[in-house]
Amino acid sequence: MASDDVANLADSLAKTQVDEGELSYKGQGLKLDNAQSVEKMVKAIEEFDGLRALRLEGNTIGVEAAQTIAKALEKKSDLQCCHWSDMFTGRLRAEIPPALVSLGNALITAGARLKVLDLSDNAFGPDGVKGIEKLLKSTACHTLQELRLNNCGMGIGGGKILAAALTMCHKESSALGAPLQLKVFIAGRNRLENDGATALAQAFQLIGSLEEVHMPQNGINHPGVTALATAMQHNPQLRVLNLNDNTFTKRGAIAMAQALKHLRNVQVINFGDCLVRSEGASAIAETLREGLPILKELNLSFGEITEGAALEVARSVQHKDQFEKLDLNGNSLGEGCENLREVMKNMNMVDKLGSLSDDEGEPEEDEDEEEDDDDDDDEEEDVEEEEEEEELEEEEEKSELNQFSTPPSAPRTPDVSSFLSFPSPDKLLRLGAKRSFLIQQQVDVSDVSKTVEAFLKISSVYKEDDAEVKSAVLESIDAVLSKAFLTPSFQGLSFMSSLLVMLGLLKSEDKLKPVKVVPGHLQCLEHAVKQSYFPREHITVLNAFMARPNKSLEPCSSARDRLQSTLQKLKPES
Repeated sequence: MASDDVANLADSLAKTQVDEGELSYKGQGLKLDNAQSVEKMVKAIEEFDGLRALRLEGNTIGVEAAQTIAKALEKKSDLQCCHWSDMFTGRLRAEIPPALVSLGNALITAGARLKVLDLSDNAFGPDGVKGIEKLLKSTACHTLQELRLNNCGMGIGGGKILAAALTMCHKESSALGAPLQLKVFIAGRNRLENDGATALAQAFQLIGSLEEVHMPQNGINHPGVTALATAMQHNPQLRVLNLNDNTFTKRGAIAMAQALKHLRNVQVINFGDCLVRSEGASAIAETLREGLPILKELNLSFGEITEGAALEVARSVQHKDQFEKLDLNGNSLGEGCENLREVMKNMNMVDKLGSLSDDEGEPEEDEDEEEDDDDDDDEEEDVEEEEEEEELEEEEEKSELNQFSTPPSAPRTPDVSSFLSFPSPDKLLRLGAKRSFLIQQQVDVSDVSKTVEAFLKISSVYKEDDAEVKSAVLESIDAVLSKAFLTPSFQGLSFMSSLLVMLGLLKSEDKLKPVKVVPGHLQCLEHAVKQSYFPREHITVLNAFMARPNKSLEPCSSARDRLQSTLQKLKPES
């Protein structure tokens, strides 16, 4: 390919819109303090006809900058998706509420009808919830389908404010003949505890349209779990319920098991690290035997479940035609691990059983179930006391900096989100035998930038000399890219554009910062281009860019040479 052709191709790719109707400043690390700093952004917003999605995540926005952006949004009535996570890094806590108020008021003034509001990873606390309270109650949110508030530090107070706002939104939208139909609610790691969870449960019960609920790591004990269980019964379309790393104990688990009997559409249950105990697991197994016909995944890991109850759970999934993964790792099975594997093998489902590598072994003494029940309150009090101590310690540690946002930390129990946030070979392997499917399900291939990001993160942990890791990485890469390229609506040219930008091979008009290229990126790309799902026309594009001198690839010269040689062999005849 001639150099002029490469230049023209580069120019064409750089101008490719990743998503029609979307304006994205995602991950650019912009420090936007005042009106002057957002002049170009404001102009772009004002000139963008039919703006439906605005991505501001991964930047830091001050009050004046937010007010200026808000002014530009006042005429954007088509706006539906606000991807505004992680956009206040390093800001004073006092700055965040007025910034949110300005942006929210602009959406109300514009007459926007939101579908997605994502404010995750903004450590704004209860005051931040007050900052979006008016927006949540307004007509702009009567059409809201996804509300994402993960890792925002809302606390009990913020949970109650949020619950009241959602309740008001539902009541007022219902009065207008079009009730709020919220489908996805995400609020993990917010210290909602029992009172916050109970308040939200009352709102959920009223709303009744939820399909996904994710509330992991919130310090919720059995009273809050029981309230949520009651609420879930009133959401018949519920598909995913993730309460990982809260404290059910037997009573909470039994209440949840009873609630699940009323549901038919649940596909994913994550009660890992929830201390469901043996009797709770048995109750869940009974529910599985009687219902949940399309269940795909069940996570009861790290729950102090002994062999007998674990075997009940295993047998209860035997006739689930769509079942894909059972996670009972980290329980108290001891030698029962082999019996569990044998039961799954006899049911021709051993491939659906996750790893048992962290099993804690049989209890030293047989636990009496009645004694367990009596101990629930004591244990829960201990948990609450520990949480209070942790809060005090955190306050002491942040005595000088407690007004600043803090970056999120990785969840304790590895899951797909944890792996993609902080990739490592160990985390990938611990996702188990169904890792490629789980990752494929997690990655939204309708979003080209997310697809590229997933490819780069997975391939970054590639190890040529570790057969297990190598196989896991390549299987996961194939799962994501095959799904993407075989989806008719997938924008292949945009994918190539974004990939070349992130590898530092193509300049971006948005000044996106490329990743640090490691050999794994190129080795996995070499694997991908040889697969049937990879479009032949993209091989010519890659070959042209690989042939150009580029400093970003210098540390990976060997992997680059191998990739270039493969591309030459696969290049279509001109």
